[in-house]
Formats: sequence, C-alpha cells, structure tokens
Amino acid sequence: MNVEIQQLLPSYFSKSQASNSDIWLRELTIQKGELVEVVAPSGSGKTSLIHFLYGMRADYEGRILYNQKQLTTTDHEELARYRKDHISVVFQDMRLFNSQTVLQNIEIKRQLAAFHESKMISEMASRLGIAEKLNAICGNCSYGEQQRISIIRALMQPFEILLLDEPFSHLDNNNAEKAMKLILEEATRRKATIIFADLERTPFFPETRLLHLNKI
Repeated sequence: MNVEIQQLLPSYFSKSQASNSDIWLRELTIQKGELVEVVAPSGSGKTSLIHFLYGMRADYEGRILYNQKQLTTTDHEELARYRKDHISVVFQDMRLFNSQTVLQNIEIKRQLAAFHESKMISEMASRLGIAEKLNAICGNCSYGEQQRISIIRALMQPFEILLLDEPFSHLDNNNAEKAMKLILEEATRRKATIIFADLERTPFFPETRLLHLNKI
C-alpha cells in the first residue's frame, strides 16, 4: 500500500508556519516497505499528522491517498476495514482499556483481525519484560508498561502501514531498543511501511527516509 500526501496542512496552521516543513504543503509518496522517520518538535503537528493518516481527523487542507484512494472520501465501513486489515497504530496517549487486564487489551485486538496465534502475546510480552503483567489490570500498570502493551497490541493485527507516535517516550534506551527490534521484525514479516514520529531522531531506527515536520 502506497501513501500519497498532497499539499497537506492542518486547518489551524498558517502557510507561513509550514514554510520550513518537509511534509506540510509538499507532494510526497511513501512506497510500500519504507521506514520513514518524522522528526517533529513540540507544537509542529506530530500527533495531528498521525491522526490524519489514521483517518481519525479531517481538519486539514490537501489530500491523503492510500493506493490512490482519497482518505476523506472513504466511507466508514471501508475506513474500518483499512484499520482492521491494513493500518495499525501506536498512539502517544496509548488509548488502553484501563479497567481490563493487559491480556484482554491485547487479545481483543488480536480477535478483531488475527495475524498471530494467541501464544504470541505471551512471547512478545516476555521479550518486552511484561510477561508477569498479563493478568494485571491495565490501569494499575506504569506508563512504561502501558507503552509496551500498546506496542504488542498494535502488532497483533495484519498491517501494511504501522503508525508510531512517540512509542518509546516512557521507556529507557534498553527497553526502547528491544521494542524497536520487535517492531522491525514484525514489519519485515509483513513487508510493511513504518511512519515513526518523534521529537528527535532515534539512532536505533534504520530509517530509509528522514523528514522534518518543521525545521527549526
């Protein structure tokens, strides 16, 4: 699945605010399998970009196209199918069900569109150091643990595009590198594109393209 970004600009940005951007008001095509890192300082629209690409918000000018089909003209059923079968995301605010267990949070995603067998949940949890948390209530977990839960949840489904919004902000370097290794393995397995937005460049992400949302 290719992604085209054409003259995109948040409705709350002026054109002058986008003058130093590699993305806003540009013409971009991201090919299947690319590893794209978006460096985005605070206030430059990083989370908005991820939400636009996931179809959560449409308060922008310009166009986003998946395989030449415009996102804002996609009906709700087709958008739901995109999210189930083609586009996965790790949100900055994680969006977990805090009253449910860790396992329930991950398993509900797997059941909606299973890519892995259920045994992979415990395998991934073990690799990321949260195996003993699977039966814990999600809201009682630390932010770092919740971030790893969000990552595993996103990897349960099939995807051609994986969107990451500051996925390691609550992790130390060691745990962040372990999580990135797992993400890259899963993306390679699917021959998927990664669009990874963060405040600064991440040295252990082997990007094929580096874009600055706003060059300071």
